[in-house]
Amino acid sequence: MTRSLTRPHLKVAALQQASSADKATSLATTERLVRQAVSEGAELVVLQELHTTLYFCQTEDVSVFELAEPIPGPTTERLAALARELDVVIVGSVFERRTNGVYHNTAVVLERDGSLAGLYRKMHIPDDPGFYEKFYFTPGDAQFNDGRSGFTPIQTSVGRLGVLVCWDQWYPEAARLMALAGAELLIYPTAIGWDVTDDPDERARQLEAWVTVQRGHAVANNLPVIAPNRIGQEPDPSGQGDGILFWGNSFIAGPQGEFLARADSDSETILHATIDRQRSEAIRRIWPHFRDRRIDAYGDILKRVCD
Repeated sequence: MTRSLTRPHLKVAALQQASSADKATSLATTERLVRQAVSEGAELVVLQELHTTLYFCQTEDVSVFELAEPIPGPTTERLAALARELDVVIVGSVFERRTNGVYHNTAVVLERDGSLAGLYRKMHIPDDPGFYEKFYFTPGDAQFNDGRSGFTPIQTSVGRLGVLVCWDQWYPEAARLMALAGAELLIYPTAIGWDVTDDPDERARQLEAWVTVQRGHAVANNLPVIAPNRIGQEPDPSGQGDGILFWGNSFIAGPQGEFLARADSDSETILHATIDRQRSEAIRRIWPHFRDRRIDAYGDILKRVCD
């Protein structure tokens, strides 16, 4: 099968699933859903953050580092074989062991022939109750050895993918830099949920904020956004807390922030959408955000605080 970057439409899918403590079980679910998504026409399939395991960052436990893998490694090899068999581009997620003492939360992009098209190491690392990611993850490289920025789109047979990860989704700078570097899609593999003790009003506020900020990135950059999230309640391994209820609500939005597809809060789901490649260009001609940027006046953005 031959695909061209000049084709006007791209069929994408985002997978929403519950994960297991057993990698084999999680990957079996992922593989089943990928196969179904491709049978239904998907050319690009995006998986959620850390989809092979439970979300282990609720506590700080050095034994968890045993879950980390090199790249290439078992998870990337399995996803690569699946991509090659199904002739599809897959965006997956790996707890990466880069070297002794350096671990990353890494998104990997597997090309249709099974090759590794590129990777993105999560740049913004949270450290909040129930989300102790700084204990486990080193921030991604702000600058690669070959001069590329950490916010560099990954070139694939289906286009230039602006892959970011979860906490990155709250930062307009990350989305803008990906867009300025030529990304055609913004992709946010995610693992986010509520504290089980949150009341309904607080849950609604948090969910609405998560959806709104990412739709804002779509609007501000005139790019589609794909945001898959996990589902299910996962207990706190230490027993000190009540655990996290992952809120699902995965979605795909168009370049004006419009919903193209959206999941509910608790169902295993394959979201499908068809992306019109020409809409971003058409919208930028009437909403020329990039043209009107005042780059001469943004120097203070590099300061921690503008006193």
